[in-house]
Amino acid sequence: MKIKVSVIVPVWNVEKYITKCLDSLVAQTLKEIEIIIVNDGSPDNSQKIIDKYVKKYPDKIKSFIKDNGGLGSARNLGLEQAKGKYVSFIDSDDYVDKNFAKHMYELAEKDNADVAVCDMIDIYEDKEIYHDFTNFKYLYQTTPSVCNKIFRRELFDRVRFKSKMWYEDLNIMLKIMNNIKKISVIHEGYYYYNCGDSSIMRNNNSKKNLDIIWAIEDAKEYLIENNEFDKNIYSCIIFNHVLIDTINRLESQKNKDKREVLNKLVNYCHDNISDYKNQEFYKSISRNRKIIAWLNYHRMFKISRILLEMKKKLKGDLNG
Repeated sequence: MKIKVSVIVPVWNVEKYITKCLDSLVAQTLKEIEIIIVNDGSPDNSQKIIDKYVKKYPDKIKSFIKDNGGLGSARNLGLEQAKGKYVSFIDSDDYVDKNFAKHMYELAEKDNADVAVCDMIDIYEDKEIYHDFTNFKYLYQTTPSVCNKIFRRELFDRVRFKSKMWYEDLNIMLKIMNNIKKISVIHEGYYYYNCGDSSIMRNNNSKKNLDIIWAIEDAKEYLIENNEFDKNIYSCIIFNHVLIDTINRLESQKNKDKREVLNKLVNYCHDNISDYKNQEFYKSISRNRKIIAWLNYHRMFKISRILLEMKKKLKGDLNG
């Protein structure tokens, strides 16, 4: 059987969630898939659960065990084993709709696309939040997560994920972006993202947020070496993901180191995108994001956070 999509699932300390993840994968309506599970030295009972699925679905699931090396190294091992025309990356504490692989693959094939993208649903204990990540003109304008996408496997021929660093998705997406000629989108929430306390995006380790600077600068160096660097994309990424998203998330946390980290992030923005208002991407940014960015750029973090909280409360009241 010719594999159409290789699903790569890194595993570390997820015995609480992995059953739901694997159930969603073996139930995929696309039959020509392979599920590549990479146990990254997980200390819990995850492997016992994996073994049960391998025994039950030996033709569909491949299991690998390696020493702990981080999410990136586990994904890289999966890429080395992948046989599919397309690859996808599913985190083992998340899950997907049964039509995720089939509909994404069929659309990508119909459009001869390098990447297909779907919307995501954030899962909390008491609520679900739908995120429209498919309303964009250019790929760099949407979430840099690799999880709500399928990719033509050849995109990773020259690059691999970095290990033991945050923002490895952003790093690799920047590196492959210029090789993506055609993108397909499905306006459906096919990817369910677990927003539990283990999520990196809710982690209170403030200093690890500085990894975003490394992720962007490492990608910039790679792109310059390959004559693929684009100042507009570079500025847009820093504007959206450093000046707004990372700073706002960090400001909402309680951590003794956060003020130091916030100032370093703003200094990075001052050094690299002082001209952001003159860049092409800025014309399409919403007025609200422009205001939040201006406040953060001038270190008015609390005002920015209060405005965002007011907006969130108003939205909740209007939907209630």
